[in-house]
Amino acid sequence: MTAKALMVLGTTSGAGKSWLATALCRWYAQQGLKVAPFKAQNMSNNARVVQGLNGRAGEIGSAQYFQALAAGRVPEVRMNPVLLKPEADTQSQVVVMGEVDTALSAMPWRERSEKLWPVARAALRELMQENDLVVIEGAGSPAEINLQASDYVNMRVAREVNAACLLVTDIDRGGAFAHLYGTHALLPPEDRALMRGFVLNRFRGDAALLSPGPEQLQALTGVPTLAVLPMWLGHGLPEEDGVLTDSARGAGVNIAVVAYPRISNLDEFQPLRNMPGARLGWARTAAELEAADWIILPGSKSVAADLAWLRAQGLDAPIARHAAAGKRLLGICGGLQMLGEALIDPHGLDGNAPGLGLLPLVTQFEREKLLRRSRLRMEPLAAPWAALGCLALDVYEIRQGRSQVHPQMDEAPLALRGDEGLAIGWQRGAVLGLYAHGLFENPAVLQALFGRAGPSLEEVFDGLARYIGKHFSAYDLQALIAA
Repeated sequence: MTAKALMVLGTTSGAGKSWLATALCRWYAQQGLKVAPFKAQNMSNNARVVQGLNGRAGEIGSAQYFQALAAGRVPEVRMNPVLLKPEADTQSQVVVMGEVDTALSAMPWRERSEKLWPVARAALRELMQENDLVVIEGAGSPAEINLQASDYVNMRVAREVNAACLLVTDIDRGGAFAHLYGTHALLPPEDRALMRGFVLNRFRGDAALLSPGPEQLQALTGVPTLAVLPMWLGHGLPEEDGVLTDSARGAGVNIAVVAYPRISNLDEFQPLRNMPGARLGWARTAAELEAADWIILPGSKSVAADLAWLRAQGLDAPIARHAAAGKRLLGICGGLQMLGEALIDPHGLDGNAPGLGLLPLVTQFEREKLLRRSRLRMEPLAAPWAALGCLALDVYEIRQGRSQVHPQMDEAPLALRGDEGLAIGWQRGAVLGLYAHGLFENPAVLQALFGRAGPSLEEVFDGLARYIGKHFSAYDLQALIAA
């Protein structure tokens, strides 16, 4: 192995591992290094279509997709060899090297981890042979002592490549020094030896007030605190875990995204959150929908279950009133399927259900998942979506549903065709349904809808690199990957 390895671990989920790893990918790439990201196993319903095996498309977690772009690399499946996509509280779809493995999906967690580690290890070692630096992201906490025997995502990876490890904690939640000390104390000696520094993330106030905490912590552990990162809510990168916080309130278009339990690919709405003139919120109540200028039904990993939840919350009636009033209503992928007449599930994959009846479509779930990246062109559209008509789009599809116009209903105007010329988007009045993810990541779409494009991803990545360059010392960042 020729590369160095730098690993970002966290005291908890949501501590800031993903965005810090992304920032490190860009900072080290700016120093002239060939950098690749890696996460042995990600658990997320935020996924992207990337280069897979044998010329096929595959999918990886969105965090590693953005980390690869930050490093100036083409994202590919080795960067996230195992992706778990939760379908229920005790069930996940297992994606291995970009493709669904049904046998492993049905296997108990502890049993399948030993089968997955060789796959992850091989991908990691290949990346170590091909790069100058591999920036590795851990998962959850490395000190879950009930899971350590079967945890191949954290310290087993670190030991495999002798990674220099950073441990990051969210000080805004409180208990940061206890989290750092406790995590360090629960690790075995060989793992503690890999710790090079602590990072206090999301700090509010005067960093001088932290003393003598970092000094006492170093006396107890031998590990220095290398950076105190101030709270930065506007960095522009999608959050890896959970639903994003609402964007700042003020004048502008009020956009409500329905936040059902198995929401997927929510990261594609980050450009709306970054956009001046848009107020993005996550709606779980009828009142939040009643106040909206736009409503978006996003993707879902369990469409029938999320549609049942939507009805149980009483959200179906305000959605119908919104459409009847001629206000913009957008369904993407699973959201498109919900807008149709019916969900048909002959293979027991998702569930049968009546739809919301706002588009004349019937969706049938198929065994094989469709993964595709495409450059497509919108058809001419009617108001209120006319500004999007004829725009060229870079989009992606991740779906098992196939939708067609109900044979006994009037055709809905075509909005978008896929690569084979088949319809993958329809419009009826104010209701627009698309199978295409990534709509708002196209600057032309934002320009058409808001009169400006907002910050680019490259600008976001450069901002992240400047931020850590300001709050870490350049000496420490270089020393982390020194021999």
